[in-house]
Amino acid sequence: MMEFALFRLPDGRAWLGEGPFTALAAAPAAGGAFYINDFDLSDPKPWKVPAKLHAITAESLAKTIHLNGTAAPQIHWAKPATEWFKMAFRRIRREVLAKRIEKMVPVLTESGTLTSGDPKRLLEAIMKAPENMWGYAHVKDSVGFLGATPELLFTAKRHDLETMALAGTAKPGNQDAFLTDVKEIEEHEIVVRYLADRLQTLGKVTRQPRSLCQTSGLVHFQSKLSVKMREVAEPAQLVPLLHPTPAVGCLPRDDASLAKLREYRQQLKVPGFFGAPFGFNESDGTTHIIVAIRGICWEGDKISLPSGCGIVGGSAFDHEWRELRLKREAVLRLLALHS
Repeated sequence: MMEFALFRLPDGRAWLGEGPFTALAAAPAAGGAFYINDFDLSDPKPWKVPAKLHAITAESLAKTIHLNGTAAPQIHWAKPATEWFKMAFRRIRREVLAKRIEKMVPVLTESGTLTSGDPKRLLEAIMKAPENMWGYAHVKDSVGFLGATPELLFTAKRHDLETMALAGTAKPGNQDAFLTDVKEIEEHEIVVRYLADRLQTLGKVTRQPRSLCQTSGLVHFQSKLSVKMREVAEPAQLVPLLHPTPAVGCLPRDDASLAKLREYRQQLKVPGFFGAPFGFNESDGTTHIIVAIRGICWEGDKISLPSGCGIVGGSAFDHEWRELRLKREAVLRLLALHS
């Protein structure tokens, strides 16, 4: 059996852990463990300590996991059907307009069939992702997922925690209109407000001004937040405090809204990894947890490419459908795949 996990920081430093993994409920003091869970946080022991841990580079990757001799994957994609997603969109928008919820993120998944090659080859593209992205992967035999995400759930070390709101999306070149787009700003500020409220329970929150974040063919609004925590927090407790943020989940984040969100994710057959927390704790006690978006997953020759969009009062179906396509195209471009 082959199992491994990979985590790459925006500065290019990366680690690859080989199984078998030891599962723990809390991060080990010595570091060197991966945080792997699904969107619903259903694994009570999400910290996975590898049997072997390697610090890797883009150059040493192929040798470490024996990629040499394998070909890049060729995938035949099926056109995504609008029917189920349109129904979810209408229902969510009705709830938003009735002011029963403020925001919810449905996810559309494009399906493909692997016709030749090995999806693990895509790890090379992950290692070469742009500098403002985190790379992640978990592979077990013929099942796996990987991606490069611009979204950080948090980085924590002792009393310091940093996080970000990343919401609101446009194509580059359309920045002037985007900067004043009321719907996109509203969607972004909902996430900022949620994070600030949650983080206040830990200590004093500082917010940086809203700025633009450009990643592999997309532009997002980004606001960085930091907290000086009154007490050192265990990362395993911070994850459920923040996840899911309204950038991938819903607001309010009460039981009824979360149950509805899960129902939509089931109906739309959303892979468990998408929007889930994924991370790594370094030996110096720094823990990085990212939000696993901008990725694909596979099971045998079945490939899935999910993308999500935030529904708020100002949302229009055609605009959101286009945004979903832009996000999937950004992933294909990043992985050097073609739809």
